[in-house]
Amino acid sequence: MMMKQKATTPTTGLILAAMFASLTAIGAFIKVPVPFVPFTLQILFVYFAGSLLGSRIGALSQLVYLTIGLVGVPVFAEGGGIGYVLKPTFGYLVGFVLASYAIGQLIERKEKPTWRDFVIAHFTGLLLVYGAGTVYLYAAMNVLIGKTFTVWQTFLYGFLLAVPGDIILCLVASAIAVKVHKHVSPLKHRLRGEMKA
Repeated sequence: MMMKQKATTPTTGLILAAMFASLTAIGAFIKVPVPFVPFTLQILFVYFAGSLLGSRIGALSQLVYLTIGLVGVPVFAEGGGIGYVLKPTFGYLVGFVLASYAIGQLIERKEKPTWRDFVIAHFTGLLLVYGAGTVYLYAAMNVLIGKTFTVWQTFLYGFLLAVPGDIILCLVASAIAVKVHKHVSPLKHRLRGEMKA
């Protein structure tokens, strides 16, 4: 029985990573146009990837998403392709990988995570996404694009206008994750154990 379980677990992990990469891609197409940094539902699935899949599989799902987009599949909010690294918003995508890993790490430390634990983990992920995103936005606008972009403009367009919706998604994701987590926790433990083996 154990041999069969170990043989199927890596495949299960890859399937879950691919599934959440697809969900993140779907979230990219549900967006509200905001100057420079459009508001999308992508981060909702970043929250879920980290809190429900764990740090490693969660981060892997976002790496898969990032890789698929960079090879040319139009899964990002504004298309795809290697040239996307020159987009001012590319830093947020890098932040997705960091956030999903950090969220997973924080939740994995809790034997029975509460709603508060999920809120803290998701807010930590939110800060990582916006930290990576705003730094890249500032550098891209001033260096890559050559357009003068002040720190205030970066804060306004890269954080202030976009973050309220993501905070709401953070709270919604926490309310859902606390109910779903107990059902997926056994699978997470098997996946984590197999990846360490």
